[in-house]
Amino acid sequence: MSNPIVANPLVTTAWLAEHLDDDNLVIVDAYMANVVGKEPLVYDEFSCLPTARKLDIEADFCDHSSSQSHALPTEPQFTQAAQALGINSDSTVVIYDNQGIYSSPRAWWTFKTMGFKNVYVLDGGLPQWIKEGRETASEYITAPTLGNAVAKEAVGLACGSDEVLNAINTNVAILDARAEMRFLGKAPEPREGVRSGHIPRSKNLPFSILLDEYTYQDKETLTCIFSERVSSLETKTYFSCGSGITACILILAAVSIGYKDVVLYDGSWADWGTNHALPIE
Repeated sequence: MSNPIVANPLVTTAWLAEHLDDDNLVIVDAYMANVVGKEPLVYDEFSCLPTARKLDIEADFCDHSSSQSHALPTEPQFTQAAQALGINSDSTVVIYDNQGIYSSPRAWWTFKTMGFKNVYVLDGGLPQWIKEGRETASEYITAPTLGNAVAKEAVGLACGSDEVLNAINTNVAILDARAEMRFLGKAPEPREGVRSGHIPRSKNLPFSILLDEYTYQDKETLTCIFSERVSSLETKTYFSCGSGITACILILAAVSIGYKDVVLYDGSWADWGTNHALPIE
């Protein structure tokens, strides 16, 4: 199978429709039941993409031994979950979700942090697929056999609060994907015991700004939005949100338009806001 453009982590519905029967293709539905920060799309009946396999981000792709709300999985946890999905080291994985663009970027970045390179997100997800009148299925498939994919954590793609704290007064950018009123500390945090405000020197980029209904805005628009907040494509940029999910919507957009040095602050505001030793604005 020929890969889509390696530089672009997004694939279109048209591309996926053409490649549905490719031998190495694994389609993964990574929707989350709890949608925060946007009005959730609600479906009258369940449907999924043909041959889709279900990935439960919160059950299978989070480290439950961590105190964080949505900590990235350990290498063994990722390996077990990926193999259960029938994913091999040479598989091409396309991830989507039922909101268009919501939780699929988080699943994509999890694959990336675990050293899996051949992974993409379906731009527009299930709602775009349905909008275009494409064929759906009424149930997931189960992987016919265990896969052989093995995690090998990639260095530098995710970090904790210590690294962000040390970076605040250096030549980096810090972007926060939460809604403006939460960023400004004028709306209460949904999690108990979390302070209001934001990381010093961080800039607000609500993830909704990047979206055009179900899909991402065009490349020109995304480039304009990011260039207002980040000085260059080479600038090291940290991404934060409520608990590390929607920050990945920003990361996927940034990578798709050529940003090179991107890091997820995995604990995000749920971590920073509960630690009174850390400064806030």
